[in-house]
Amino acid sequence: MEWERAKSYLIIFFLLLNAGLGVLLFMESRRYTVAPEQERLIRTVLDQNGISMYTMLMRRFPPMRPLEIRGLYYDTDALLSILFENPYAVEQSTVFGQQIFQYGASMMTISNGFITYENPYGSRNRPGATNDLTASSASALTNTFVRSYFPDFRLDSNFRVGDNFRIIYRQEYRGQLIHSNFIEFLVTPLGITMIDMQFGQVLGHTGSLERIFSPDEALLVFVQRVRQFSLEEPMSIELMDLVFFKEYVSDQEETYQAVPFYRIFTKCRADRPFLINAFTNTIID
Repeated sequence: MEWERAKSYLIIFFLLLNAGLGVLLFMESRRYTVAPEQERLIRTVLDQNGISMYTMLMRRFPPMRPLEIRGLYYDTDALLSILFENPYAVEQSTVFGQQIFQYGASMMTISNGFITYENPYGSRNRPGATNDLTASSASALTNTFVRSYFPDFRLDSNFRVGDNFRIIYRQEYRGQLIHSNFIEFLVTPLGITMIDMQFGQVLGHTGSLERIFSPDEALLVFVQRVRQFSLEEPMSIELMDLVFFKEYVSDQEETYQAVPFYRIFTKCRADRPFLINAFTNTIID
């Protein structure tokens, strides 16, 4: 009898505990959520400053931790085998600290952590050139390359440049992009003629959780930055998201931290987003 009563008390205790935890979780989630009134106010501010927003406002902004990344240090043998027809015949030289690798018309350079590959006749990694180049056919070429050699990178943007396309992939880690780890392609009717790359090895999250500024607070900083232009010529926001980014990256084999940044893409400069540090709410562009 006593045991039955004790079990009843335990069940009631755990029910009350779960209810209390549920209330705390609900309050915590609301703490880092943009309220409808906040969204209405920031859209009013945008409108008053000649800025339209054609995308959903991000609602959640929970605390985040930086990413630890190992510096820009590349396996050149792997790159040569990926990019060149005959990697064993590639000629190598160093000019003013810049590493140069060349075979026929193909050339790769590594300088200050940046990799540039050029082949005016089109990369060997294309399934076939086409004179009828579209955004989808161009991305089909680059998707094949990325899936084969860099499967943790995903398509971020695709822009027409005259008759060509500039297509950018960025590394994804646990569902979020690392803006400073990128592979950028120039695709022409001949195929992939240029590739620019920069990336370090992601080691994982580091440090403790830190509060980030809310999306509406970031938009206020954006308004302050562009209002002198938007009042003269209306501006529109096409996309806003949250990524990891490191503004200045060393080309040495050392670790550094990439921190959360809001990206704001506008129609007038869709290929160059405004970047706002989510920890400090300061803007770079």
